[in-house]
Amino acid sequence: MFLKMQGALTSAQLGSRLGITGEAARQQLQRLASEGLVSEERRSGGRGRPSVYWHLTKSGQARFPDTHAGLTVDILRSISDVLGPDALDRIISAREASTQTLYEEAMVGCHDLVDRVEKLAALRNAEGYMATAETSEDGELMLVENHCPICAAASFCQGFCRAEQGVFEAVLGENTSVERVEHIVGGGRRCTYVIREVTT
Repeated sequence: MFLKMQGALTSAQLGSRLGITGEAARQQLQRLASEGLVSEERRSGGRGRPSVYWHLTKSGQARFPDTHAGLTVDILRSISDVLGPDALDRIISAREASTQTLYEEAMVGCHDLVDRVEKLAALRNAEGYMATAETSEDGELMLVENHCPICAAASFCQGFCRAEQGVFEAVLGENTSVERVEHIVGGGRRCTYVIREVTT
């Protein structure tokens, strides 16, 4: 879970988070590596030996919820093949509209952009996206999604990702821009959106 939420970590960093020694964490990581769930990466930090960072493999990523990926993709492919690509676009649009309505209802009582981003993160987290609202080093608001429970569907049809970003822009306010700077489907560790208030 820590590797999923925070990305690559050394055994010492992981041990600190778990409240155990770095050596105990390393032994657990080696066991996971023998099962093909994690792998190591050596990073040079200047002088001395490179640090060993551990990250999830594809098999490790697959341990997290996938919302019946195979069946989902089969159904989407069938819709596109039998009814045509336009039918799939209409389904994505309908899903986008219903999601936007749900989120807008949940946003009632959120008085500023920070409140809305935090509420959006809570909504997405409840849907399995392991989402958090964060602030970058530059002070910018971010929505971070560490998991994509619809990744298989999104990989098959990028329209799902475009629709989700459109929903975010709609529910966060007309004077808000949402820029995706990391994308799981594009090979990123997570999906990260930078959210800014637009001044006219």
